[in-house]
Amino acid sequence: MSCGAGAPKWAGRCMSCGDWNTLSEELDVAEPAPVPMVPPSAPTPITEVGAGSGQPIPTGLDEVDRVLGGGLVPGSVTLLGGEPGVGKSTLVLQLLAARARAGATVLYLTGEESAAQVRLRADRLGALDDRLLLAAETSVPNLLVHLEAVQPELCVIDSIQTMHDPQFSSAPGSVTQVRECAHRVVVAAKSMGIPVILIGHVTKEGQLAGPRVLEHVVDTVLSLEGDRHHDLRLLRASKHRFGATDELGLFSACDDGLDAVADPSAMFLADRRLDVAGSAVCPTMEGQRPLLVEVQALVDPSPLAQPRRSVQGLDPGRVALLLAVLQRRVGVELGRSDVYATTVGGVRVVEPAADLAACLAIASAHVGRALPPDVVVCGEVGLGGELRQVARMDRRLTEAARLGFAAAVVPASSPDLDPGLAVIRVATLAEAVAAICPLD
Repeated sequence: MSCGAGAPKWAGRCMSCGDWNTLSEELDVAEPAPVPMVPPSAPTPITEVGAGSGQPIPTGLDEVDRVLGGGLVPGSVTLLGGEPGVGKSTLVLQLLAARARAGATVLYLTGEESAAQVRLRADRLGALDDRLLLAAETSVPNLLVHLEAVQPELCVIDSIQTMHDPQFSSAPGSVTQVRECAHRVVVAAKSMGIPVILIGHVTKEGQLAGPRVLEHVVDTVLSLEGDRHHDLRLLRASKHRFGATDELGLFSACDDGLDAVADPSAMFLADRRLDVAGSAVCPTMEGQRPLLVEVQALVDPSPLAQPRRSVQGLDPGRVALLLAVLQRRVGVELGRSDVYATTVGGVRVVEPAADLAACLAIASAHVGRALPPDVVVCGEVGLGGELRQVARMDRRLTEAARLGFAAAVVPASSPDLDPGLAVIRVATLAEAVAAICPLD
């Protein structure tokens, strides 16, 4: 209005002074807090910049340290995401307790639960320690006051979606609040040299909720995966500024928390039946760790005009490609059959080394003949039906020999190896099928 009066919505006439057509829209934005002037830092030759305390500090949980490349770097900010109920809060509480038992002062800031609820979980996990400090807090200014006062060696914020900055009027969990709160936490963590773990929500598609910038401002993005119907939990890194992102941490969910899995290959094969068609064992690699995974398939005549294709634990597009290669290059007729393929134990295999195992499991299910129980198979399948070698074949086959397997079917181009088992070299998928699963 020309007179300066306000109105909640558009009107032709000012209710205060009576003038017509003088209303103009203005955004009611909170006055920003004054920003202190900081002198700019002078450019310095990179050879004269000190490395500082950039060495990772072990967390006390070996599987977490494996994924992080040794531990948490001081001043780093790590974002941990996962499905509801997968065990994110349990994992960070065990991590805090391990650091506290090592003599470190740690801080748990909870916005999801009350302090009493966290105490009950800590009692169940055996995580009670005087050096583990707990506060129920959702205000970022108060959170920063806690960090400044306590100066912990590790801080966990559960979760970033519950935090809010009173400077902004939007609700907690909104794009503005999540972005600004995460930015203030990152600045505080790096200025104080405190490693911080943020727990984040995920969408129904499994992606981290909130603005994409949330993943950009943090140093590390971890995801805790697992099927609620299985005890297995997998910890992966999709971003890590201080190391590789191809390592995998394995945990087993139990009554007293998440326990590290010492021998995952033996666990995956514990309930395997040796006399059932449609089963093949493949030595896969997750980072530097070899894992033996059972790939299962079921082929059944379909009454439908368009047969079903159901895939779990493998890439559905990759399996569709392999079905076409089996039919065209090997002669396995699957056009009128339903095909189901899965990996056992809740693990997901995305590397092409599992191509040969998937093909032989499907061929075995098609003819109703079980594969030899003491044979593992490994190799990438091309569109021409050729088999291509995969990396780290020596480590894969050594793990298979350790678990008692006697032979391995590998591509003919694989390097010469002496892993302690017989190596059967084949050049094409048709040769592999003829060697251990004849169609006639």
